[in-house]
Amino acid sequence: MSGHSKWHTIKHKKSLLDARRGKIFTKLIREITVAARVGGSGDPSMNPRLRKAIADAKAQNMPNETIERAIKRGTGELEGESYEEITYEGYGIGGVALLIETMTDNRNRTVAELRHLLTKHGGSLGEAGSVAWMFEKKGLIVVEKSQKSEEELLELAIEAGADDMKTEEDVYEIYTSPENFEAVEEAIRKAGIKPQMAEVSMIPKTYIKLEGEDAKRMIKLYEAIEDHDDVQKVYANFEIDESRLD
Repeated sequence: MSGHSKWHTIKHKKSLLDARRGKIFTKLIREITVAARVGGSGDPSMNPRLRKAIADAKAQNMPNETIERAIKRGTGELEGESYEEITYEGYGIGGVALLIETMTDNRNRTVAELRHLLTKHGGSLGEAGSVAWMFEKKGLIVVEKSQKSEEELLELAIEAGADDMKTEEDVYEIYTSPENFEAVEEAIRKAGIKPQMAEVSMIPKTYIKLEGEDAKRMIKLYEAIEDHDDVQKVYANFEIDESRLD
């Protein structure tokens, strides 16, 4: 849709990175710790989730010592907080579906704070299973159009195991199965292409178009949830007119 973008393709354009570096580090450290624990190994070569978490941390210039401590907390070599992963479901403005992935050491606190945040911004918390069916788990790699022609990138991605590639504004979106994500990302990087975003994500099956004040309110709600200390990732099925972000 010309002039419109899905939120997962524009959120990485937001200039919040430096101001929120402390929060980003906190979330990455938790992901490394949990990945080392649930992945069954503190060795990234044996643990794909941990390997991805370390790569993300290094992309944010996290010191190696910090990464190592997080791994050791996950494997039990160092003492630390014990986090559990909980996904909450809810609704935003205009019936937008929300999947909220958290890591918490106190689930009662987390659910109470998320319910308050959603209510404050015009949303609501849903029951388990209320919106999860609206999303599919897929690998998503976003590449700027200026880095490669559509034909060349499509050929490269498909040969590496991608399922599909779509055009959105000034970027290409490459979709993979979760199993093939790592191989496709590696092939793209080896070709000298630096993705704007690369992650295994929950992709909406359909989207709700928001405009004007509804779009602005939804973004405020989304960012308020994303900014919560216990929230790792937020997925939502809305698309907006980018000009409304100014």
